[in-house]
Amino acid sequence: MKAMVLKKIGSLAENSHPLELVNLPTPVPGAGEILINVSTCGVCHTEIDEIEGRTPPSQLPIILGHQIVGRVARNGARADRFQIGDRVGVAWINSACGHCHHCQSGAENLCDQFRATGRDARGGYAEFTTVSEDFAHKIPARFTDSQAAPLLCAGAIGYRSLRLSGMADGAVLGLTGFGASAHLVLKLARHNYPKSKVFVFARSQKERDFARELGAHWTGAAEATAPRKIDCIIDTTPAWKPIVEALKNLDRGGRLVINAIRKEEVDKNELLNIDYPVHLWMEKEIKSVANVARRDVREFLKLAAEIPIIPEIQEFALEDANRALLELKNRKIRGAKVLKIED
Repeated sequence: MKAMVLKKIGSLAENSHPLELVNLPTPVPGAGEILINVSTCGVCHTEIDEIEGRTPPSQLPIILGHQIVGRVARNGARADRFQIGDRVGVAWINSACGHCHHCQSGAENLCDQFRATGRDARGGYAEFTTVSEDFAHKIPARFTDSQAAPLLCAGAIGYRSLRLSGMADGAVLGLTGFGASAHLVLKLARHNYPKSKVFVFARSQKERDFARELGAHWTGAAEATAPRKIDCIIDTTPAWKPIVEALKNLDRGGRLVINAIRKEEVDKNELLNIDYPVHLWMEKEIKSVANVARRDVREFLKLAAEIPIIPEIQEFALEDANRALLELKNRKIRGAKVLKIED
């Protein structure tokens, strides 16, 4: 099979082609696993965090990619949940222990033995991959393969972020950054909270214009002052300055939810600008989002099909994965980027 493989950690600024196209043996599904013939795989900023070492793979070489859509090509022993040809998806959560108190309470995303697709197990930047059938998800017929891919991470993590924000109808929601996840959160918020306004902070005018197209009530640069204080804000950026600016705009008792696996180091000194009475006092909260649970993926897929929420996508060939990642790194974004691997 063809696969784009990461062999070493390094900065994209120093090496703009970190993934190498190679031919590998097609994997064989183990007991309880399925073999998936991958058709599409979304491109996520977390892959940049893996490449640059902020959340390094547990092994090298590794096949990245955790927004996988394809069809079941083979069932391993004792795997009977899916039929050959069924269309399935694989998300960031690849497995968890299932026994600890986190798993037993439904918070498997916090499990000490949490394993991530494309970081701790082979991902979807390839023609085939394997996964436990318990961690595969049926894809609703409403979506094409390319439309479904971003829903598995950008959508699911956005759904979790919105749930953790404490958002209520009539409240004002803020979004900092406007990429794959934020544009889906905006679509979801407009449906679930019709009385609410959504304010979007984004670095580029193109991103702000896109947010307006999708129904944002106000847009501004990251350092802008919103027309009114905001009840809850979801940050989807890799930077620190948007967090400081968001806290400035957050209302008393409001909550900032940071939707990021890692933050980059380049502007970390911005945290020195935090002024306690301006940014943190009056019971403001900061909450991080850690991974996703299967519940997030399955609930969001069902909801997205019912609404429906159709992501904006840009397609790339598997061989162009490096270009897609570099564009993402340089914030050349409109919606979500997807690798089209198999027609």
